[in-house]
Amino acid sequence: MQTEVNHKSAKTLLTKASGFLEGYSHTLNPYTGCAFACSYCYVRQMPVALFRTEAWGTWVDVKANAAALLENELAKAKRKGPVTIFMSSATDPYQPSEYKERITRSLLEVMSVQPPDFLFVQTRSPLVKRDADLLALLGDRVRVSMTVETDREDVRRAFTPSAPPIPARLGALRELAARGIPVQATIAPVLPSSEQFAERLAGIVERVCIDDYFMGDGSGGKRTARIGVRAIYDAQGLSDWYSPDAYKRVHEQLLRHFPQERVLVSQQGFLPG
Repeated sequence: MQTEVNHKSAKTLLTKASGFLEGYSHTLNPYTGCAFACSYCYVRQMPVALFRTEAWGTWVDVKANAAALLENELAKAKRKGPVTIFMSSATDPYQPSEYKERITRSLLEVMSVQPPDFLFVQTRSPLVKRDADLLALLGDRVRVSMTVETDREDVRRAFTPSAPPIPARLGALRELAARGIPVQATIAPVLPSSEQFAERLAGIVERVCIDDYFMGDGSGGKRTARIGVRAIYDAQGLSDWYSPDAYKRVHEQLLRHFPQERVLVSQQGFLPG
């Protein structure tokens, strides 16, 4: 898929967190739009996507002045109280444009000098391991959450053909964990997987989060239903996985390989700490 990249100057960067992310003081999105274009992405139903004429995934706006903005806004926010940041809530901070633009890295450089109380990095890209040097400087003030919705590449290709392969994501998790950087594998949304999924994750991470459309899309699954993702399940002969109860089969599998306190469900897996 061809992606049009636009460079823009943002007016603000840190946004007050609310709703599902109310445990944070702010969200931070280095980009607007996301080239990974995951079929089930709830952002497709948000104004940022609905008010654009171009299809979701075909455009990305680069916030070229992000580092300078963050330096100013972070200093002001820290004077008012604890600053906990979720990066990112509506885009992937390590999508393909980041290889060249290095906006996310520039933000980490700012935070390495002015560390927030906590930074949660949500991505599905192995590019995050490039910034291990900066992430390590944050110590226990950071957690990298890698989306690993499934361990089946055929499923990944059906639902997220533009996203990085699962083995590369697991490799990045393994490398970050080896460097002492707090990590978790995030099975969100729960996609069809094998019976060996939990065992594979247990050999790499010590903590997992599991979430699905019905718990995590903010509307009990209605927002996802409007996107039409059910059709992909039907086309793949996997309709039984599109259910509010489907996550339980993976959850039960995880509990056989992880301590219960290390298997976090929905919002609790995304909170600071």
